[in-house]
Amino acid sequence: MSSAPLDVPTWAWLLFAGIVVGSLALDLWVHRGGRGLSRKQAIVWSIAWISVALLFALWVGVTFGPNAALDYVTAYAIEKSLSVDNLFLFIVIFGRLKIPEAEQHRVANGRILGAFATRGAFIAAGTALLAAWHPVVYALGALLVYAGIKTAREPFDADAGEGRILPFLRRHLPLTARNHGHHFFVVEGGRRLATPLLLALLVIEITDVVFAVDSIPAALAVTDVPFIVYSSNVFAVLGLRALYLVLARALMGLKYLRYGLGGILAFAGLKMLTSAFISIPHVASLLVIVAFMVGAILPSVIARRRAAAAS
Repeated sequence: MSSAPLDVPTWAWLLFAGIVVGSLALDLWVHRGGRGLSRKQAIVWSIAWISVALLFALWVGVTFGPNAALDYVTAYAIEKSLSVDNLFLFIVIFGRLKIPEAEQHRVANGRILGAFATRGAFIAAGTALLAAWHPVVYALGALLVYAGIKTAREPFDADAGEGRILPFLRRHLPLTARNHGHHFFVVEGGRRLATPLLLALLVIEITDVVFAVDSIPAALAVTDVPFIVYSSNVFAVLGLRALYLVLARALMGLKYLRYGLGGILAFAGLKMLTSAFISIPHVASLLVIVAFMVGAILPSVIARRRAAAAS
């Protein structure tokens, strides 16, 4: 974990905020009137979001030095990788609640805004704890190792991902069973009812808080500089909706993906636990994250192609 102090001036935060606001405004303008994205358009947008994130990394390197840029890219790669769990959840929730594809971007956009707030709060609390009481790093490290082992051992389970959230909301919210376009609420029989679109947003927002419990400590294993952790997380989240449209069908066939995600979490945890004795170079950390993902995705793709050829 990086412990070198980094003096981030106010103008850098303002520049970051301006880029994010401008990117969101452009995204909302493109999707005005409930326009959806074709898969080809989603690929273009995914490349665009990744390009913006990497250009920001270049700016971080020029402004704050190459180590800060490597920390940013590593934290970005961790959040992007762990966000795959969120994509699984998107697939399950949208399918279960029969959310039309044209309206799915409204839920995703709402989730993005919620993620900005929750991650900001988690990062502020985490960095404050680390600054006030450094031994908390070992508790976070142990949590990540446990989460990594659990992720690797247990295949994705839609019901476990939702937990009791969806049934609880269905019992306690006044709901209509039908979708009503892009509306989160509708009046039926004189009653104001929530639509399945709002239900999907609430489930995804609540479970995103749970996912942040893993992803934020993993990013803090890379660096405890709030600017680097928060900006990398925000840029990783920004492109998640387009990535969902690109990977929605492919994700369910990645049978070994959980091992890669578990390995990333465990590595981040071990890095925290051994931070007092071992200093892992910035480049090495990034290469380990990439190796875990490539090592999980390639065998999954090969296994899927063999299964298709045999059938």
